[in-house]
Amino acid sequence: MECNACHKNSCVRQVPVFLALPDHELHKVESIIESRFYAKGSLVFREGEQSDSLFVVNNGLIKLTQTSKEGKQHILRFLFPGDYFGQFALLHNKHHYATAEVVESGSICRMRREDFMPLLAGNAGLAFSFLKSVSEQLQQADELAGALHIFEAEKRLARLLLHLYSRQSLLSGGAEKYCLHLPAAKKEFAAMIGTTPETLSRKLNKLEQMKIIRMNNRVVTILDMLSLSQIAEITL
Repeated sequence: MECNACHKNSCVRQVPVFLALPDHELHKVESIIESRFYAKGSLVFREGEQSDSLFVVNNGLIKLTQTSKEGKQHILRFLFPGDYFGQFALLHNKHHYATAEVVESGSICRMRREDFMPLLAGNAGLAFSFLKSVSEQLQQADELAGALHIFEAEKRLARLLLHLYSRQSLLSGGAEKYCLHLPAAKKEFAAMIGTTPETLSRKLNKLEQMKIIRMNNRVVTILDMLSLSQIAEITL
């Protein structure tokens, strides 16, 4: 399913790496974009497949996962509208290190290597902006991964809740203040912070009893942002 001009614009203009480009350069980027709708549960690509494209989440929700030798799936991170992915395999002409699965149905924009790389080569400003964005993405991923493996479970949970809140808050424009939606079942969410679903439930219940959060199924309302930040050891 090809996207129309409106869809292309929204896809490009919500990605920070493209925002500083003048209109004539934005039009060049828009001209190489393809778009496809993906239903919940479908795969954008599989771990080990050869990459030939850069992908951008236009709408919906994606999760990146890796599978261990024992066949156990581990969630690396979630991708929200405006996030791009596939860039590392694309730049190095390697295979995908993860599987991209659709959690919430939506459209994904795609820029093929044969079109995107000449665009980078011919635009120093875009190349620098893209390099800077990739570097920042790596830093954020390293910081989150470190926090989710070094700290005690309660602190890891608090950090992940704040991370998800910050990402979802940006998308909603603050419309759902202090409210976030857990993008995965408790089993998957627990795996992200290296604990069991039972321990996750106990930690969430404890935060509820402390009146720091309120749970309603998979909707979390942050009642005390300061206390949650203190548990996470993050300065507001």
